[in-house]
Amino acid sequence: MLRAVDITKRYGDLTVVDHVSLDVARGETICLLGPSGAGKSSFLRCLNMLEKADEGAVLLDGELLGYRPHGTAVRELPNRLEAAQRRNIGMVFQGFNLFSHMTILQNIIEAPVGVLGRSKAEATRRARELLALVGLKEKADAYPAELSGGQQQRVAIARALAMDPQVLLFDEPTSALDPELVAGVLDVIRSLASSGMTMLIVTHEIGFAREVCDRFVFMENGRVVETGPSARLTPTGAAHERTRAFLSTVL
Repeated sequence: MLRAVDITKRYGDLTVVDHVSLDVARGETICLLGPSGAGKSSFLRCLNMLEKADEGAVLLDGELLGYRPHGTAVRELPNRLEAAQRRNIGMVFQGFNLFSHMTILQNIIEAPVGVLGRSKAEATRRARELLALVGLKEKADAYPAELSGGQQQRVAIARALAMDPQVLLFDEPTSALDPELVAGVLDVIRSLASSGMTMLIVTHEIGFAREVCDRFVFMENGRVVETGPSARLTPTGAAHERTRAFLSTVL
């Protein structure tokens, strides 16, 4: 479904993602793990073109993202066509980024109506379905300030799903939440994994990663150190010494 080939991202002289390649199968859930500054979030942002990779390529269902062939080379896509591709890769951020002046329902239908051209009635019907999915069907007319952080993050997930993405990316979706609010968000992500949604999740919730992911990818200094099945996510089960040391400190 999603293929990253030798993705490299630099900021000046600093290389934050260093030739990272990853294949993600349809319906697979992969958790990206590692210490702060490992390059996980930057890699995620390169996948949906919020950041332009300096080297490498990303393909979604076999289609090159952000570029098109031109003779023996490639050219960048116009912004309009790149935006159309980006819609297929949803993203849920650490912050909720909801429009404070809009109701929850309005937040969810804004992009399907304005970007996808759906009718307001169709978008509203779908939004109410998604609010029920994330356990917030009674909050459609509320404003973001009236919701807890965990509820706002679940709305952000519903908003991403309203665009019918092929792949959903999560950038530490629980890191901004109080501990007692984390469970509700993780329950929604578990449900999506069970439904066959293709997902990449940057998380520090190791127990959750062991439970929900098909594979983990451990990164450090912009590089992939180890990848393997979730069953290896223990201080003794990981193959690489650095992964074992990391897991020993967080478990």
